[in-house]
Amino acid sequence: MEGYRILEIKQSVFENNDREADKLRAELKQNKTFLLNLMSSPGSGKTTTLRRTIEALKDELRIGIMEADIDSDVDAATIEKTGVKVIQLHTGGMCHLDAGMTRQGLEGLGVEELDLAILENIGNLVCPAEFDTGAVKNAMILSVPEGHDKPLKYPLMFSICDVLLINKIDVLPYFDFDIEKCREYVLRLNPNMTIIPISSRTGEGIGAWADWLRAQTKAWIEG
Repeated sequence: MEGYRILEIKQSVFENNDREADKLRAELKQNKTFLLNLMSSPGSGKTTTLRRTIEALKDELRIGIMEADIDSDVDAATIEKTGVKVIQLHTGGMCHLDAGMTRQGLEGLGVEELDLAILENIGNLVCPAEFDTGAVKNAMILSVPEGHDKPLKYPLMFSICDVLLINKIDVLPYFDFDIEKCREYVLRLNPNMTIIPISSRTGEGIGAWADWLRAQTKAWIEG
């Protein structure tokens, strides 16, 4: 007879996190603050896209940004130049943020005077997809150089997001990236996904993305 117990910890961890995430969303609703969780691979253009997003919306919405990284403050220093509130989160080597960590970030950022808070999650298509941060909506960026087959390789990430930004469309002529094939793969996993092609470098498509985010924020605040 075995003299030890086997505990299924992973399920318990996720259940506890989900409860904390739901509690955080309820608090954000009460405060009338919309929280977006932005995810992608490293180098996809998250920070540049954020700068474009801030530029498009900062005259209409009170915006705050949480920059999450294992180390460094490069992204926070970049966002600070836009004039919005920003805080740098260091995860101490962890490759994701959970609801408890997001709460700490929001407390440090201060959301009392914010309409829109954006969490730039760790650059990773695996771990961040597994943890509910308490965000109202999940967004992700897939850049053209990464290839149109990423939905097949990382199905969970594409399944849990509400909007997909296909970034760096300005370099489409130089890469074997099929947008329609990518769209097919994504919608097969997630029929409700909104897909918006953009170029954070040229600004193409940023208007459509800003419209989506503006509408989602307004619906959350007024709903």
